[in-house]
Amino acid sequence: MTEENELNRDDRKPPREVSAVSPKVVSTQELFAGEREICIEHEGEMYRLRITRRNKLILQK
Repeated sequence: MTEENELNRDDRKPPREVSAVSPKVVSTQELFAGEREICIEHEGEMYRLRITRRNKLILQK
């Protein structure tokens, strides 16, 4: 094995574990309930999630 091959082999990262459980899916219609902006509390911090005029989602702290 050449030195270059050894370096490449050592740089490989172990494979990530893949969860067998799918994440929960929530539609924006259900989440926003007719509103354009909601507040989300996470670990004592407030975040604002809003739908833009171009129908994109923006998350702000």
